[in-house]
Amino acid sequence: MSPDFQTVWAAPDSHAPAPLLIRDLLMGAATALGAAGSPTPRLDADVLLANVLALNRAQLYTRLRDPWPAAALDAFSALLRRRLAGEPVAYIIGHKDFYGLDLLVDARVLIPRPETEELVGTALAAMPVDTCGPVADIGTGSGAIALALAVHRPQLRVYGCDLAPAALAVARLNAARHGLDATDRVQWLLGDLGAPLPERVIGLVANLPYTVLAEVEPDVRAWEPILALDGGGERGSAAIARLLAQAPDLLLPGGFVALEIGWDQAPLLLPHAAAAFPHADLRVQRDLADRDRILWVQT
Repeated sequence: MSPDFQTVWAAPDSHAPAPLLIRDLLMGAATALGAAGSPTPRLDADVLLANVLALNRAQLYTRLRDPWPAAALDAFSALLRRRLAGEPVAYIIGHKDFYGLDLLVDARVLIPRPETEELVGTALAAMPVDTCGPVADIGTGSGAIALALAVHRPQLRVYGCDLAPAALAVARLNAARHGLDATDRVQWLLGDLGAPLPERVIGLVANLPYTVLAEVEPDVRAWEPILALDGGGERGSAAIARLLAQAPDLLLPGGFVALEIGWDQAPLLLPHAAAAFPHADLRVQRDLADRDRILWVQT
């Protein structure tokens, strides 16, 4: 452990140190992370501690007054140093919860965000439980959207498309993790946007890159894949606009498009949607932060 960590976690009376408790390391880690600029220091500390102790967060809080197992101190210090260096917690522990699924994630894929869970919820709400037929997740990354749709709508066939072979490798691992690797219900396709789709689909769901790379937070830009961050164009909307132009040739009659967008991109993208689908129902749904987030097209 570094001297800084020793200072944070030292007992008040150095002549008669108290036993180091799990609570002490949790508080010390949160203090160090807060000083380093983490926006969520207590949450980060909780997740890292729980990972080292092979507990969930609820279990961790029942053990706060337990003595810290000395053999685990070095392992925890190593994880904490990585977080202090800016590495995302999800990459450090190697997985992330998304819509009730525990997904493997690493630097090959974007870390799934809560806003994308709202996108999945919107798509699922449009499809009754017995909905069958093909749906496509464009820019699938870790496979988060594709697998959530497949798990919650067991009669769907889902295509997950991505331009990055490395991302599809992670998606395949996640399919295996959730028992969807030995079926033809989920298929992974390599290619640009909807180009690799072998048939028309009833729905296109996508969390494509929608940022301007220069405006991305430095820690995110330093760790997460550039291909999944840069939406292209002056306002970061180029990739989404390209998919909207393709969409009429990809959808079955009566199909839908559900796209996660940047909070300020609706005025840019609604004209593209209207040009592609002049007779469709178009709407923009706001997220839990009351910002424009999902562009919906119902043909």
